[in-house]
Amino acid sequence: MTIAIPPNATAGSAAGVSMSASDEETASGTVLRLPGLAVAAIASLGAGAIHAGAIGIHAEHITLGRVFVATAVLQLGWGLVALMQPSRWIAAFGAAINLAAVGGWLLTRLSGVSFIGGLEQREAAQFADTACAILGAIAAALAFSAAMIGWRSAKRSSLAVPSLAVLAITLPAMLAGANHDHGSEAAPHDHGVATVDSAGATAAAGVTAGVTAGAAAVVIDESVPHDHGAQPAPVLPAAVTPGAATAEAATPTTAHSHDTASATAAAVVAPVPYDPTLPIDLGGVAGVTPQQQARAENLIALTLARLPQWSDPAVAEAAGFRSIGDGALGLEHYVQRAWVNDDVILDPDYPESLVYQPQADGSKKLMSAMFMLPDSVALADVPDIGGALTQWHIHNNLCYTPDPDAPKVAGLTNAEGECPAGLVKGLGSPMIHVWIQPHPCGPFAALEGVGAGQIQEGEERLCDHAHGAAGS
Repeated sequence: MTIAIPPNATAGSAAGVSMSASDEETASGTVLRLPGLAVAAIASLGAGAIHAGAIGIHAEHITLGRVFVATAVLQLGWGLVALMQPSRWIAAFGAAINLAAVGGWLLTRLSGVSFIGGLEQREAAQFADTACAILGAIAAALAFSAAMIGWRSAKRSSLAVPSLAVLAITLPAMLAGANHDHGSEAAPHDHGVATVDSAGATAAAGVTAGVTAGAAAVVIDESVPHDHGAQPAPVLPAAVTPGAATAEAATPTTAHSHDTASATAAAVVAPVPYDPTLPIDLGGVAGVTPQQQARAENLIALTLARLPQWSDPAVAEAAGFRSIGDGALGLEHYVQRAWVNDDVILDPDYPESLVYQPQADGSKKLMSAMFMLPDSVALADVPDIGGALTQWHIHNNLCYTPDPDAPKVAGLTNAEGECPAGLVKGLGSPMIHVWIQPHPCGPFAALEGVGAGQIQEGEERLCDHAHGAAGS
């Protein structure tokens, strides 16, 4: 793209008016152009195309969808105008448009936007949105530079290289957005956040989410490969504050329905043994509200769908998981200590601990996730997931070797709660199992024996025989 004025154009006109792409070269073989503006326009077109491709993904959130539409229209429209009718004020306007788009992206990755549905909590950067932000930043910087420098006489330049470069970024980013799979859910859902909708329930189907613990925010990174399997699209646990009243839940979109008329409705349904290969039904427990039942069932559904990505212990070790050396007891825990105190909870893409069962052939079978809250959360302040269906516990009597990378269980505390010399106490994080294999005490059962952990004072240890798997 070249910008030129006729040989008889005056310097004054060159400084203040728009130049047409059809103007001829000057007698000296140079053209008058705004340096970098054409490249900025191409970058803006690429960013606008990526935003346009993402409109459908976010269409269930009306305000967010409109934001994507407006951003795409502005970036695409400005890119075309800047190529056809370049001027300094158009350059300045384009810089503002793209700078605002990049600023909005940064805000959603750092803190979230509370007044736009679907952006309430921050999201992890992914390829498509990062590529879009990079193109927007390039467009903003070059457009601002063009506006400040103004018209200059220069030799004709080729836009083939920058055009191909932008195309090489834009096409993969658009394909990445188009291949983003949210499962077969029928209800509106959030992309990367766990929020409470007008009915008080999380309407995030097919995305990773969790229950907010204290000040922890749910952060989602959907770039980790995962298999959605054949499970119904899950409606995840409502985001509630630990210790607060349980939020009311909306009717889930799974293959089964829950009458929200009363808390006793669940008790009239005959209990069904827990079989991970069959549709999930935790009905039949007195005192469990339909909302609690829905949250518990859908946490199981999400875990069943996504946890198998960690079936190979080598994959887990590559992601930072380390065995605590308890395999001789029949089950072996792998812990990712860096994820325990992060701001992601109840997320099978980022489970704090994995439970494997050593096999006779030397392999290890993935049995369960052990989701852990930050160790700053007290056992009395854990969020309610499924009422009497779910029970959190802690391990405050285990002593570990002082290895900072891979501590091993090496003993128990004494009567004073202290570890033997040379050993240290483990993390006091509240935790809960979600089994993806049959268990005699149901899908949320804790372990037994010396490693069973401690439950909240005044509670009885939960063994859900009604939904357990006898003989497993």
